[in-house]
Amino acid sequence: MSDDRLIALRFPVALVLSVVCLAVPAWADGQAGVDAYTRGDYATALREWRPLAEQGDANAQYNLGVMYDFAKGVPQDFTTARRWYEQAAAQGHAGAQNNLGGLYEFGHGVTQNSVRAYMWYHVAAAHSTGDAQKDVAAENRDEIAGRMTSAQIAEAKQLAREWKPLQK
Repeated sequence: MSDDRLIALRFPVALVLSVVCLAVPAWADGQAGVDAYTRGDYATALREWRPLAEQGDANAQYNLGVMYDFAKGVPQDFTTARRWYEQAAAQGHAGAQNNLGGLYEFGHGVTQNSVRAYMWYHVAAAHSTGDAQKDVAAENRDEIAGRMTSAQIAEAKQLAREWKPLQK
């Protein structure tokens, strides 16, 4: 085998290994944040998740949104929660989509908007991978629908149909 061919074969292998090696510490940090959050060590969770969130990790973005939404180790700040939820929701994170729906439903950090709330709940229900999360989003959607006109529901469904996650 020629040296050129050997180098050509090694480059893809090295590239794959470097991606795997970079991903493992990111997962470890994310899990360290989960472990810290679970035991109530919110400062450590924040320290673990913030760099991941800033690098675009949807789970970390969602987790920071939850911390700011529910004042877990940080002052409650719905605007900051919304910012993190929006970034995770744009990547298709169903939990962030559901919680973003809640912010719109109750007007936390945004102008109250039932159409947007329904849209986000609908998107979350459609994109959830787990039955429990799908059920919660669908229940939220159906509950708010009881306070909406048929025209508002039609508008929200149209917005949900038009919504697309960011391409990675």
